[in-house]
Amino acid sequence: MKRQIYLRIKPLDEARGEFLKRFPMGGWRDAEEVSVLEACGRVTAQPVFARFSSPPFHAAAMDGVAVRAEETFGAHVDRPVQLRLGREAHPVNTGQPLPAGTNAVIMIEDVVEVDKETVQIEAPAYPWQHVRRVGEDIVATQLLFPQNHRLTPYDLGALLGAGVTRIRVRSRPLVVIIPTGSELLTPEEIEEVRDPVPGRIVEFNSVVLAEMVRLWGGAPVRYPVVPDEPERLQREVVRALDEGADVVVINAGSSAGSADYTYHVIQAMGEVVVHGISMMPGKPTVLGVVRDRPVIGNPGYPVSAVVSCEQIVAPLIARLLGIESDPRPTVRATTSRKVPSKLGIEEFVRVRLGFIGDHIVATPLPRGAGSITTLTQADGFLRIPQEVEGHLEGEEVEVELLRPLQEIRRTLVAIGSHDLSLDLIADRLQSLGRGFRLASSNVGSLGGLLAIRKGHAHLAGTHLLDPESGQYNLPYLERYLRDTPVRLVHLVRRQQGLMVAPGNPLGIEGLKDLTRSEITFVNRQAGSGTRLLLDYHLAKVGVDPSQIRGYGREEYTHMSVAVAVRSGTADAGLGVLAAAKALGLDFIPIATEQYDLVIPEAFWETEGIQLLLEIIASEEFRSAVESMGGYDASDSGRRIL
Repeated sequence: MKRQIYLRIKPLDEARGEFLKRFPMGGWRDAEEVSVLEACGRVTAQPVFARFSSPPFHAAAMDGVAVRAEETFGAHVDRPVQLRLGREAHPVNTGQPLPAGTNAVIMIEDVVEVDKETVQIEAPAYPWQHVRRVGEDIVATQLLFPQNHRLTPYDLGALLGAGVTRIRVRSRPLVVIIPTGSELLTPEEIEEVRDPVPGRIVEFNSVVLAEMVRLWGGAPVRYPVVPDEPERLQREVVRALDEGADVVVINAGSSAGSADYTYHVIQAMGEVVVHGISMMPGKPTVLGVVRDRPVIGNPGYPVSAVVSCEQIVAPLIARLLGIESDPRPTVRATTSRKVPSKLGIEEFVRVRLGFIGDHIVATPLPRGAGSITTLTQADGFLRIPQEVEGHLEGEEVEVELLRPLQEIRRTLVAIGSHDLSLDLIADRLQSLGRGFRLASSNVGSLGGLLAIRKGHAHLAGTHLLDPESGQYNLPYLERYLRDTPVRLVHLVRRQQGLMVAPGNPLGIEGLKDLTRSEITFVNRQAGSGTRLLLDYHLAKVGVDPSQIRGYGREEYTHMSVAVAVRSGTADAGLGVLAAAKALGLDFIPIATEQYDLVIPEAFWETEGIQLLLEIIASEEFRSAVESMGGYDASDSGRRIL
């Protein structure tokens, strides 16, 4: 089958508008009647009118006595009025009907009991004092809600209070999700798999998309995985439409690969309205119509699948329900570094957010469309319009929120060197139940110091060795943070060494072996403490970095280096013992180093930083860190500067 390469992609707004107008507002399915008890989040299909007034009678709004207000006029502390119980004054509780002939309630606190038959008051009541009159809240026959109104929990109370127990709502659009790909393992299959299967990947997009559809008010149905066979895929689309699908989402196969058949299947069965949207991620999206129903070819990369679905399927479901989709709340933030972007493509950049002082800082996450964790870690989307060539560092931008703003207010932003102990700190910080969390960005030790200097972080991890003095971190604080008051707190001492394949099949014994032609190395990024440590020890043993194959290949974390070695794309890499142990690698010790935390003086006394300091000084934390292997946390929490 010939590849279908999309050459004329359309801007997002144009593609979405052209597609959505093909389908009627309010959809084509009949409404259904449901119990009000099950109607939260549903959309009204017709106007709703009150059956009863609320309250349905004059009711006491306070505990006390019901009276005829006119009989209390003239009452004063010097001239109290006495009323006979059962005749002029009637005991009532909140919510009870007013006795006939009464029109006011005097609170029990203002009533003096004279005897069992008489009470005394010292101030007059006015008509309808402390009384909820008939229909004060709702009047019978009044319009409660128009059609196309999404019902909230409060609305259910109003409906029941007005005597409405059943209501006609728009049927939830039935959204069938068809995952495709011969390489996919289903969530059910992975329960029986002990280790990853070469050439097979776990299919989770359909689960993510189904729950998104549910949140938007649709009724999702996940079909079994369809292999890369166009005839099979076409049969599944026919089946979905025969079973009443309002929307069909085909996940993966929408691009221009040799096994991407979605475009051809939709074209053969109906009409392709759009193939290719100028957004990233999500560019290969296919928008089609089959039997007057929307059939969408969703990209296969997880982030692309999510962004495409949010931009196309969410407003489509809203349209079929007769409502507008709700935009996300936004905040203004400043970028922590330059964010480049291609002209002609609207880009959705995942960012982490944090309040640094009185302003919000946005730090971009990696942009890989296949990394689902960039969504789990993201606090928001920075949308860069197609006519904008990115943003400069420190530029004010608008960010769509993915988390509540209050949660972001209590986020500690750590930018700097990567260490596995930071994950333990993050877990223990959240376990305290105080609402604080730690968000780490791995840019290397030097990048962390620069982030502190620019006011982009609450703390930075660093392990920079000064070759001349042999001292860690302090010389670099003097060099880069001379004008920024900071504290330096010790976190751990840790073993760094060469991580190699299990059993060390190449017989690597030390750094000099890295110059052997058959060995491929994987390095850490320039500016990282591990890179400086490597260069320092290479110089000590007389090895020129240019002699090492792979010296220029860079990763940003110890675990990324370990993964490269474990997967066989590299034979060796420098990292901490804990990372080697985590992936079952052999380890050749090179050095023990000092890893510290740099904290600006301005944040030292803040609640979040003080909680973090308590955690790292605790025996529980020290024990957990040392159990990972290669760590000495006995001095954790000691202030150095």
